[in-house]
Order: sequence, then structure tokens, then C-alpha cells
Amino acid sequence: MKHFQAILRINSSIATGSEAPVVEYLKSVLDKEGIPNKVFSNDPKHPNLVARLKGSGKKKPILVMAHTDVVSVDTTKWVHPPFSATREGGYVYARGSVDDKDNVVAALMVMIQLKRLNIALDRDVIFLAESGEEGNTSVGIEYMVNNHWPEIEAEYCFAEGGGVRRKEGKVVYAGIATTEKVPRGIKLVARGTAGHGSVPLQDNAVVHLSQAVAKIAAWQTPMRLNETTRSFFTRLAAISPPAEAARYLALVDGKGVEAAQEYFAAKEPSVYSTLRTSISPNIIKGGYLVNIIPSEAEASLDIRALPDEDMTNLLAEMKRVINDSQIEIVSTNRNVRPAARPSRLDTEAFLAVESNLKKIYNAVSLPTMLTGATDMAFLRAKGVECYGIGPMTDAEDGPKGFGAHSDQERILEESIHKFVQFNWEVVVGLAKAN
Repeated sequence: MKHFQAILRINSSIATGSEAPVVEYLKSVLDKEGIPNKVFSNDPKHPNLVARLKGSGKKKPILVMAHTDVVSVDTTKWVHPPFSATREGGYVYARGSVDDKDNVVAALMVMIQLKRLNIALDRDVIFLAESGEEGNTSVGIEYMVNNHWPEIEAEYCFAEGGGVRRKEGKVVYAGIATTEKVPRGIKLVARGTAGHGSVPLQDNAVVHLSQAVAKIAAWQTPMRLNETTRSFFTRLAAISPPAEAARYLALVDGKGVEAAQEYFAAKEPSVYSTLRTSISPNIIKGGYLVNIIPSEAEASLDIRALPDEDMTNLLAEMKRVINDSQIEIVSTNRNVRPAARPSRLDTEAFLAVESNLKKIYNAVSLPTMLTGATDMAFLRAKGVECYGIGPMTDAEDGPKGFGAHSDQERILEESIHKFVQFNWEVVVGLAKAN
């Protein structure tokens, strides 16, 4: 708790532009414990720390990864100051408490305990505290993969993305993130004739753009399951009430699938998004005076592609759906993370996570595909089997504004202690010498 509060009290938000103070704190702790560590950076404001405990080399290393940056805050929305790490009512309140300094401190404690107890290892255990995850991978994981790969190369990686879901005080299930959708940015650019607003024109760029956006919004891209999502819906059906189970199974066996999709599109959009490549028009720009017809207008689209999506084919199909010669489709390559196959569900690492979720939380495990993005994408693209894990959180916290990236953020003290225990059991079970 001392280390957790210490790093939470360091403002390493995007607004400050530096994670260096967090890395300095972590390094001081690791140095005191005698744990070998190195700092790497292409920008001194955004350092990455790598600590390693050597094993016999009989097996390949394990990497435990967490990011030290956090998103910005609106201080007026916080009951407790966002970097105070206030303990109240069994919770710790702070920005980063569930994204992602919970993973940082859990990894730190595993390294400390391994060293103090002098655990004999068959695998190297590597801790990577990385920068830039929330918006600038070029200083963090991308830099480490491209320039210092031998320092972090591993057979398995554990990072953020999963978690134990609790509802009304009872554990419902635990998610293990084994794949994620790939963010891609697209712009639709409409061009027409500029003119006086008193004389409407058939090639009005704003009109053509709005029609194109409407067509894309109405377009249902093809549904496609992979090993992760198929297992997710199958396992979720097994622990759900009959009506819900029937809808989940419809996605798997294809019987009544259209009705099930319609339900999820209206009632559970997060589930609907896991079924297909999603496209969300989020920004529209056009015009500058009410009496002037602009010659150009544009819309920015947020595409979250399935891991195996062929973007060339997708854009060609998008062009067919729009069917308008005045519309140009432009790739913006926003927040590009590499596409990679899902991590396997039959590895000893996945089984270790699964068994310890049952042991510590008595939770059923669901392999999940994240609709958002994490830095595990860079590691999966290099062939590392990656698994997203996380602490126990209450389903009610998000709607109340206490979740990750919310106006406030908090974690149960019980949850952070159990998460440290969970990390310990998984890492020791995989790395300890027989």
C-alpha cells in the first residue's frame, strides 16, 4: 500500500508530459532491494524501466508489463484530489488506481518478493514499466520493441486488459484478454462547387458527406467470430439466465443469429462490437459561413478492425457502399497498433491464469477480445503469447463515474491486495524451478 500510494501521488498524466518521476521512484525501490534494472528512453521525459531476475534458462522468460502514464483529469469533478491516493471506506481514490498503477505495483511487489525469498527460477522474470501507452507508443512499447527487443523478449506476457467483474458484491466472472481489435483512422472527404447559400447546388459537399456518413452508419459489416470470441460466448452462456444464454449461443451456432444481433446492437453495444469490425463517425467538419456553400467537407471515422481484417478489402467495400464519386476515402493511420493473431487458449500461461482466478476469486474465466487497444498488440505481433489481466472491480462503479478514465477513479483495498496475490501465484507457478 505504501508503494501504491506513492506512485499514485505522482502526477504522470498526459497533461504533465512526463513519467520520469514514477520511474525514478520504482528504480529507487528496486535498487534498494538489489534487483538489477535498466532505464531506456528516446525522450528523457518518457523513460521505460526494465528489471530482470535471472532464472536457470531452462524455459523462456516471462514479461510482466504495466504503463506508468495516466490520462488527464478535471479536478473539479473529484471528491478527493485526483493525486492524493486518499483511503476512505475501503477504497483508494486516485487517477491511475485501476489504469494502470494497480498493475505497476503488483508487478513491483512480485519482483520484490521473488528477490527477498530468493526463489529459484527456471525462467527469467522481467518487469517492464513502460511510458506512453495512453497516447504516444513511439516513446514506450514501440521504442522498446524496435530498439531494445532482447531486453523484453519473452514467451509469455501479462499486462492490463482483463479483470474480475463483481456485481452486487458477488463475483460474476473473470475476463482474460487474449486479443484486441485494431484501431484505424479514416476520413471521408467530400468535394463540390463553392457558391452562394441562396442558390442550392446538387454537388453540395456537406450534403454528399452527410449521405455518405448515413450509409456507413447503416452498413452492417460482416459478423465473424474467432477462437477467443467463440469461447467467450460459449462460456458466458453457461453462466447466464436462459434468455441471455440463448442469445449468446445463437451467435455461436448461427440459429436465430439475426435477432440476437439486433438485440445486442440496441441493448448491449459492447457485445455487438465484438462481433465485427466497427465503424463510428465521430467528427464532422464543413463550412465557415452560413451563406457560403463550402467546396469541401470531411468526416473522421473511428474504425476498430477485427484482428484478421483485410483493410484493403474493407475500404473497397466501404467505397461500394458509399457509391459516390464525390467522396474520397483517406487513411489517417491514427494510433496505429499492429494486427496480430489472438493468443492461444491452450498454453500453460493461460491455464495458470485460469486456475488462479478460480483459486483466488472462485471465478469462471472468459477469454475476451478487447474493443479498445493495448500495448500487448506490439508483443503479439512479435509472437509473444499475451494475456490481459486485472483486479476485481464492481460493475456498478463505471456508471457511478468511478471507473478507468472516469471523472473519478477508485479501487477496493481488498482488490489490490488480492491482485498482488494473484500475480504472485501466476508468475511463481510458471517460473519457479521444479
